[in-house]
Order: sequence, then structure tokens, then C-alpha cells
Amino acid sequence: MSASTAPTLVYVTYQGTPGTRFDRTYYVERHLPLVMQAWGRYGLESVAAFFPAEGREGTIAICECRFRDAAAIDAAFASPQTPAVMADVAHFTDVAPAQLRATPL
Repeated sequence: MSASTAPTLVYVTYQGTPGTRFDRTYYVERHLPLVMQAWGRYGLESVAAFFPAEGREGTIAICECRFRDAAAIDAAFASPQTPAVMADVAHFTDVAPAQLRATPL
């Protein structure tokens, strides 16, 4: 499998403090299905949420989005569905998400 066709991950992280608003239930039950519905047609294969221990400053949530390849990420983020995905962030947090692309070895 060449690097251009290898599965590619996007990690979306949220940084905060113990007082930062982040609705984990909404995120898992509403936002992640919205992401899957919006970007699945472009090559998003799966999403998973991880939450570090509560009550600590730093990373408060991590989402792993597994795409078919790098071209699928580009297509998803350029899609007409992306504004709705991004607008939904305000429903569960006031924190701006950060994104990092990674390719498994």
C-alpha cells in the first residue's frame, strides 16, 4: 500500500480546564454521528472518542477520525457538509478544536 492510499487519521483535540464546558453525551450521541453521516460518503471509515480523566487541565477530549486515505480527508473537509459539522461544535463546547493528521506505520 503506497503512502497516498494508506489509511489516514485525523485527531481532533480539545484543550481546557476542569471548568470548560464540554458535553460528552452530546458529543458522542449527536456530534460524532453527524460527522460520520456528513463525511462517510467521502471516505471517513470510523470515528472514536476518548476522554482523559476528568478534573485535569489540558486535553479534555480526543476524536480519532479514520479516513480511507489523504484524498478522502481533503474531499471531506472541502465538502458542502463541513460548515454544518463545524457549526455543531457550539452545541457541546466553547473550545476551538485543533486537528492533526497522522498516517499509521
